[in-house]
Amino acid sequence: MSKDNQANIQHVESSELNTIPDPKADSFEYGAVYKKHLTRKIDMHLMPLCAFVYLLNYLDRSNIGNGKILNQETGDSFLQKTHMTTADYSLVLTIFGIAYSVFDVPSNFIMKRYVKPSHWLGFLMLCWGILTLGFGFVKNLDTVIGLRFLIGVVEAGFFPGIVYLITFWYTQEQRSLRIAFVLASASLAGAFGGCIGYGVGFMNRYAGLEGFRWLFIIEGLITIVCVPLVIFGLPDWPAVATWLSDDEKACITSQLEAQSSGFTRERASRREVIETCFTPRMVAHYFAYLSNTIVLNSLAYFTPTIVARLGYKSITAQLMTVPPWVIGYIVSLGLAYSADLFNARGIHVACATFLSGAGFLACCLLPADAYAQRYGCLYLIACGAFPSASPMVGWVTCNVPSQRTMGLAAAMNNATVGIASIISVWIWPASDAAKNYPTGNIVCATASFITTAIVIGLRVHYGRSNKKGTLDAAGVQRVWAY
Repeated sequence: MSKDNQANIQHVESSELNTIPDPKADSFEYGAVYKKHLTRKIDMHLMPLCAFVYLLNYLDRSNIGNGKILNQETGDSFLQKTHMTTADYSLVLTIFGIAYSVFDVPSNFIMKRYVKPSHWLGFLMLCWGILTLGFGFVKNLDTVIGLRFLIGVVEAGFFPGIVYLITFWYTQEQRSLRIAFVLASASLAGAFGGCIGYGVGFMNRYAGLEGFRWLFIIEGLITIVCVPLVIFGLPDWPAVATWLSDDEKACITSQLEAQSSGFTRERASRREVIETCFTPRMVAHYFAYLSNTIVLNSLAYFTPTIVARLGYKSITAQLMTVPPWVIGYIVSLGLAYSADLFNARGIHVACATFLSGAGFLACCLLPADAYAQRYGCLYLIACGAFPSASPMVGWVTCNVPSQRTMGLAAAMNNATVGIASIISVWIWPASDAAKNYPTGNIVCATASFITTAIVIGLRVHYGRSNKKGTLDAAGVQRVWAY
């Protein structure tokens, strides 16, 4: 694209953004009923689509865990047909984690400065759909590594892009529930992944293709078919939404401006960037999310394997992974709603992650043959690890040092997912299977309790910051969320 064309596009988008009425010049006061109606209107246009496409994103990311053991009794699993060992499998997931960590920040930068959210997220979705489809035809380790790296590249920017998009539309006290609605779809993805895995297990060798190939082909095609929904149906920002009146646009803008939030293409100052990346409180947010994501990634990649160790066949194990994910989905929505309602994200996350840690600790202490009790622990873990994620993401966006670094903070936080993925894939070695994976259970229990300690510390810190009237990086006095 030429510089002239690029300048014209930016000029058009800037003109669109400037069409918002100035709320400060308008004497009309927006009542609670009006705001509630407007929020519901935004929810109907934005949330179902965001949740659905993130479900597809997580489904395509975690399906490798389902394919790993699918039809292994007949020698037709993903590992067996690609001649991979469990160490090779861990290497593949590590490569994905590296790509996922590196490309979060560049993706959000592109979305902030150059491309509309609907176009950029639609492009990423098309790319990972094609790559997932390609997984249905892999023959060897080299091809698997190459495709998995590319999937990491294009999937890296998707969730932080959605989080960034949510900050264009919602105030601080509204975000955790909306992010939970999106993130909780990952729990549904786990449930759907188990159901799909169970179904395609019976398609093994149909048309000469193994069950795991049908798994990748079906899920990849579904993603590709749904790309136009994002490109043409996903709202970008309030200023250009044709389904909003001028008064509604002004109402949204006035609420976001009061919290130094909303969409902007302004460049962040050096101080704002440094504070977003390196101040102790922001690093604490990122580290807490990393430690919790170690647990989430462990469940995404290894739940079918763990359940299979409880005595179920590979196909049945796919189905038995469904109930914990469904329970996790329900609890996620309830916890996020309560966290926003009481403005108490730290305490809610602390309770949830402690519950998760207790579940893993119980797995460490239970006898190896206590199958029913270990399966029950999965429910306990699902009610802790999944629900804590969305309030943590929302908490970061509420306390970002500057509006101009909102996209950077969302990307930095999500970049820890890749690092956590690298850690999680090496703590469940096949050699631990006979002992019911003590390494994975101990590490995940420790990670959960570390998260609990960090978020309690952050809760205390923000309480003190509000009492002191601490300013943000732009020199603005803020009410810090806790």
